[in-house]
Amino acid sequence: MDVLSDVISVARTGRPRSAYVRWHAPWRQQFVPVPGSAGFQVVLEGVCWLLSPHTAPLRMGAGDVLFLPHGSGHTLADHPASAVTGPACTADAPELSESYVSDSVDPLGRGGPATVMLCGAYRLDPSRTHPLLLTLPDLIHLPADPGRHTELHAAVRLLAAEVGRPRLGSAAAVPALLDTLLMYILRIWLAGQPARSTTTGWAAALNDPAVTAALHAVHRDPAAPWTVAKLAAEAGLSRAAFARRFCALVGQPPLGYLTWWRMTTAARLLRATQAPLRSIAAQVGYTSEFAFATAFKRAHGLAPGAYRRGS
Repeated sequence: MDVLSDVISVARTGRPRSAYVRWHAPWRQQFVPVPGSAGFQVVLEGVCWLLSPHTAPLRMGAGDVLFLPHGSGHTLADHPASAVTGPACTADAPELSESYVSDSVDPLGRGGPATVMLCGAYRLDPSRTHPLLLTLPDLIHLPADPGRHTELHAAVRLLAAEVGRPRLGSAAAVPALLDTLLMYILRIWLAGQPARSTTTGWAAALNDPAVTAALHAVHRDPAAPWTVAKLAAEAGLSRAAFARRFCALVGQPPLGYLTWWRMTTAARLLRATQAPLRSIAAQVGYTSEFAFATAFKRAHGLAPGAYRRGS
C-alpha cells in the first residue's frame, strides 16, 4: 500500500453515501455541519452558488467539484438571493440511511431551470483519521477544466450513472466509486500544492521524493524492523539529513510516525478481523504480545481485547 491509498482505506468507517438530486429554480438547500465526516458536491448540469462562512459566494458550473474534508456546514442555491425551499440536510435524515438515493426536488412546482448535483459523504473514524486529512483546508474547489483531470471526471460520470439509475450490482459499485472519487480529489489537490522549498506539512511531504519513499516503505511493510538509518537508506539521504527533513515536513520523528501507523493498523485489524492478538502483533512489528498490548493501550487508552469488544 502507498500512503494515499491507506489514508482512504483506513480512515473511513461504515459505508459512504451518495445522492443524485435535481433541483428546479428557485431553490436553496442548507447542509448542516457534520463533524467527523467528509463530503463532496459535484455539479452535473446547470449552475449553482456555494454560500459558506469559509469563502465568498462562489458560482459553480457543470463539472465543478467541491470537497469538504471536515464536514463543514454550507448552503447551495440557484442564486445567492433565493430563499430556503426545504428542510436542512442533516446526518440523521431518514433518506441517508441508504447507501445511495435519487431524488427530484421542485417544492414550489414552478419548473424553473434545473441544476443536477451529485452529493456524497464519508464517515471518518476520529481515532484513525490520518494527519493528512486533518491538515486539509475546510473547502477544496476543483473547477471544471476540459481536457484535464480526465480520471476524476470519468469517476464522476460512472458514479452518477450508478446512483442516478441503480441496477444489479450498484450496491457494490457505488462504495468503490466513492472511494475512487475521493482518491482522485486528494491526488489532484496534492499535485497542485507548492514545492517543498516554500511550505511544510503533509502536502509538501507527499511532494518530496525522499520523504515519500520512506513513508511508502512504512506503509508497505509496517512490521519490518525499521530504524531511522534504514528509513534514511530508503530515502537516499544520510541519517541526520533524513531525520531533519522528515520531522520538518511530517511534524513528528520517523519512529514516532511508525508507531502511530502501527497502532492505527492494529486498531483496524482488531475491528475488521477476528485474528488472534499474537497474529495482529506480528503484523505490526511486535514479536511479544505483551509489548504490543502495552503499546496499544498507551496509544488508544484500552487494551486490545477491550478495544475489540467495544467496537
